[in-house]
Amino acid sequence: MTNPIKKVSRLSRVEPYQTKDRSEIRELMHPDVQGNQRQSLAQASVPAGAKTLLHRHAITEELYFIQSGRGEMTLADETFPVEAGDTICIPPGIAHCIENSADTELLLLCCCSPAYSHEDTEILV
Repeated sequence: MTNPIKKVSRLSRVEPYQTKDRSEIRELMHPDVQGNQRQSLAQASVPAGAKTLLHRHAITEELYFIQSGRGEMTLADETFPVEAGDTICIPPGIAHCIENSADTELLLLCCCSPAYSHEDTEILV
């Protein structure tokens, strides 16, 4: 028999932690905690003026959905502005980082498939 899936994760009850790229995240749904199988969903925050480390994932595809704030997204050799309401697709193997260019916190949802792991994160700086 497989483990039952916890179908609800409440943001206010999820403890934040720092990922290898130095963003602070709250894992809203992850196989290691809730028992789902193929993806993870986290809320990341980047403080005003801060930037995540340039990194890539060998096998993970990511989707970033900007909830609030604005910043500069770097994908490979391209940098472009992002703001609340934007969604960015980050294919596996593509170097990326995000910088908060506002004076308020940048909040984004990050969906990873397969689920996020430190082992699949390679820091490039």
